[in-house]
Amino acid sequence: MGTPVSKLLKDNEAWLRKKCEGCADIKFRPMKLGAREKVDCLAVYIEVTVSNLMLEESMLGRMIQQFEGMSRKEFIQCLENDGMGISDAFPYGTMEEGMRAMLAGNLILLVDGYDKVIKVGSKGYPARSVSSAESEKVLRGSQEGFCESVKLNTALVRKRIRSADLKVEELFIGERSDTVTAILYIEELVYPQILEELHRRLDRFRIDGVLDSGILEQLAEEDQISPFPQFQTTERPDLTAMELLEGKVAVISDNSPAALLLPTTLNDFMRVSEDRYNRFEIASFQRIIRYVAMILAMMISGTYLAVIGFHTSILPTNLLLSFAEARKGVPFPSILEILFMELAFELIRESGVRMPGPLSGTIGIVGGLIIGDAAVSANLVSPMAVVVVAVSALSSFAIPNEECAAAFRLIKYGFILLGGIFGMLGIAVGCYLVLGHLSGLVSFGIPYLMPFTAKGMEAYRGGKDGIVRGPFRMMKYRPVFARRNQRLRLKERKKS
Repeated sequence: MGTPVSKLLKDNEAWLRKKCEGCADIKFRPMKLGAREKVDCLAVYIEVTVSNLMLEESMLGRMIQQFEGMSRKEFIQCLENDGMGISDAFPYGTMEEGMRAMLAGNLILLVDGYDKVIKVGSKGYPARSVSSAESEKVLRGSQEGFCESVKLNTALVRKRIRSADLKVEELFIGERSDTVTAILYIEELVYPQILEELHRRLDRFRIDGVLDSGILEQLAEEDQISPFPQFQTTERPDLTAMELLEGKVAVISDNSPAALLLPTTLNDFMRVSEDRYNRFEIASFQRIIRYVAMILAMMISGTYLAVIGFHTSILPTNLLLSFAEARKGVPFPSILEILFMELAFELIRESGVRMPGPLSGTIGIVGGLIIGDAAVSANLVSPMAVVVVAVSALSSFAIPNEECAAAFRLIKYGFILLGGIFGMLGIAVGCYLVLGHLSGLVSFGIPYLMPFTAKGMEAYRGGKDGIVRGPFRMMKYRPVFARRNQRLRLKERKKS
């Protein structure tokens, strides 16, 4: 229970001024409205969230003009009967609710003799407009990307799913930040147990502030030690809408341009939105390339060390002699040269990300050429080591999701140590550990390796959207995320 709004304006003003003491950006604007008996009113707002025209020409200005011709009794009666005729005006019964609305970027109006705080929508905080998704480039499909406003982001999803079945729940998370977090789902498709589990995980912690969806992701994930992401992140509203239609849930946080999608599987990180827009042959070919890139990014460096260090007999003689000639004069063992080059490429990648836009591409190209050529010329590394590390780096870039790619880049160092010390036995042990870990991961009750495991549940998926995507007309069933009685999503109309 909060502090009820008093009918005495001076009491409400005193409460607000005490709460906002020392906040120079919060403005109090007293005014008198009405025809003969002037009624004392107070408008409170954050100065950058209310434009200058707000008080003269917009809906608040029109409301003030409407009240100018009313008596005090008519004025109060109009407020009590909600007769303002303004769509984005809402009365609150407690001061805390009014304060929250004001801090969210709205203007609040208090009237002497009226025991409600009136929220009037305004332009809100400064925000970046809708732009293209920088981290998820596609050749076909919408180029719109999420921005930092939760309202705009939910509107972009609503634009694509124009149905009342799309539900939007709003939560306020953070003791001090009071961040608006929206949970989106299609009521007929989603399992209620998934929503209950999501609410339980979000309510489990109390935190000062949530400044990005990444904080929510870390708080709500089940396995905190795993390097693999347990939420799918995306900046694309079309992909979000696509996953909602498959029975998933989306979490959108204010101040974050990325949505969290759940439940998720490893296969989801290998798909992009244009896989649905292209024909199944090219979509399947591209997806196979991504899976091959995933394996190369994780294992090529370690396998190279295992082969040249322990299993040279499997190489053709000419290739073996070529490797030996390339390594002539290199003073370091193979494992050290691979580690040196891998760390050098990670340094180039990180510096390219942190540099300003026009310079980032230059840093990557020039840095890679200079370091690789100089290291080979100085006999610090062999040319083959540069090739192997370059293939590993390119493969990690081919993985669509950056968080998933980062997990494989991290695991790569474990394979380098295992392959360099134990040979192919170490590579086999590494594969066993990774597959065992992935097999044990569960995202909100869904196995992480779906649709490659849990064949009993696979029957509901239809087996048409794994490594190979089937023709669109054959993808008649929703995946396992949706309710069983809502699995059918495509059927042909009978000819009359």
